[in-house]
Amino acid sequence: MPNDASRLDLSRARVCVILNPRSGRKDGGRCETLLHQGLAGQAAALSMRTARRGGDLPRMAAEAVAQGYDLIVAVGGDGTQAAVAGAVAGTDVVMGVIPGGTFNFFARDAGVGDTVEQAIQTLRDGRVQAMDVGQINDTVFLNNVSLGAYPRILERREAVYRRWGRSRIAAYLSALGAIRDLRHPVALKTIDDGVETRYSSALVFVAKSAVQLEQMGLEGADAIRAGHLAIFVARARKPRQLIGSALRLALGFAARGNDFDLVIDDDLVIETVPARRDVAHDGERTRMTGPFHLRVRPGALRVLVPAGAAESAGAGGAAGAA
Repeated sequence: MPNDASRLDLSRARVCVILNPRSGRKDGGRCETLLHQGLAGQAAALSMRTARRGGDLPRMAAEAVAQGYDLIVAVGGDGTQAAVAGAVAGTDVVMGVIPGGTFNFFARDAGVGDTVEQAIQTLRDGRVQAMDVGQINDTVFLNNVSLGAYPRILERREAVYRRWGRSRIAAYLSALGAIRDLRHPVALKTIDDGVETRYSSALVFVAKSAVQLEQMGLEGADAIRAGHLAIFVARARKPRQLIGSALRLALGFAARGNDFDLVIDDDLVIETVPARRDVAHDGERTRMTGPFHLRVRPGALRVLVPAGAAESAGAGGAAGAA
C-alpha cells in the first residue's frame, strides 16, 4: 500500500465495504447499488457486508482487518465510522468513509463530501492521509465523548426517533427533554500531569471534531486541528439552567465562562462518583467504569480523503505514518 501522502491504487487494493442499514438515512439499498457501480471492476477484489445490528460492526471490521483487506469502507453515520475506526486505527489498513447518518461530522472533518456519490469519487481517486483519533480507556472515538446529561439525551433521542423518525429537530427536542428530567450533577475531578481539579457538573463534553464545534458556535476548533481535545464542563447544575445553556448552544450564543469551563488537553484522566456510569461516544451509549483516561492518538487512522485536499493536522488529519 502507498505512503500516507500518496494516491491509493484502487486497482491493486482488496476492498471490504461494511454497511449499517440502520443508520440515519436508511437508504442502504441505494447506497449498496451505487457502491457496486462505482467500485466493481475498479478494485482488485470487492466484498460487500451488511451488519444486522450496530453491535456487529466492531467484530466485522476486526475480521476484515485480520483477513488482509487493504481498504475498509464504513457506510453509515458517526457511530458506524467510529466502530470501524476502532478496528482499523493503529494498523496499515486504509479506511474509506461513506456518510449515511444524521450529522456526519467525521465525514465532514475528512472532507469526503456530503453525498454518497461524492464520497465514492473519493474512494476512486483519493489519497491516504493519517488522522488523529480520540480514545477513552479502550474505546476509540472520532467526534465526542460525554458524561452526565448526554447519555440520558441519547436514551430520549432513540425514543423520539422511533416515534417521529430521525431528524436534527428531533435530536434537539430530545436533548431538551432529557435535560429537563435531570436531577443530579456529576461529581468529578480531572488529573492532568498530576494536578487535580475538582468539578460538580451536569454535563462534561469532550470534543474531537472541529466541524462539530464550529457548527455549535463553540471555541476549540483550532486546538482540535492542532491535535488536542477540547473539554467543556457545564457550569449549570439544575435542569432550568441547563435548558438555558442548551438553547444558547443551539443558537450559537453559548459563552465560555458563563455556560461552561473549557480545558484544552491531549491526555488526561477524569474520575467520577460513582465510577461506573453510562458514557456517550459518537452517538452511542456504553456502560463504562472509571477512571476514564482520555487521550489523542496522533495519526493513528489512515483515511482516504479527496486528492486535492490540503494537508492538515489534528481532526483534519495529521500527516505522516500511522
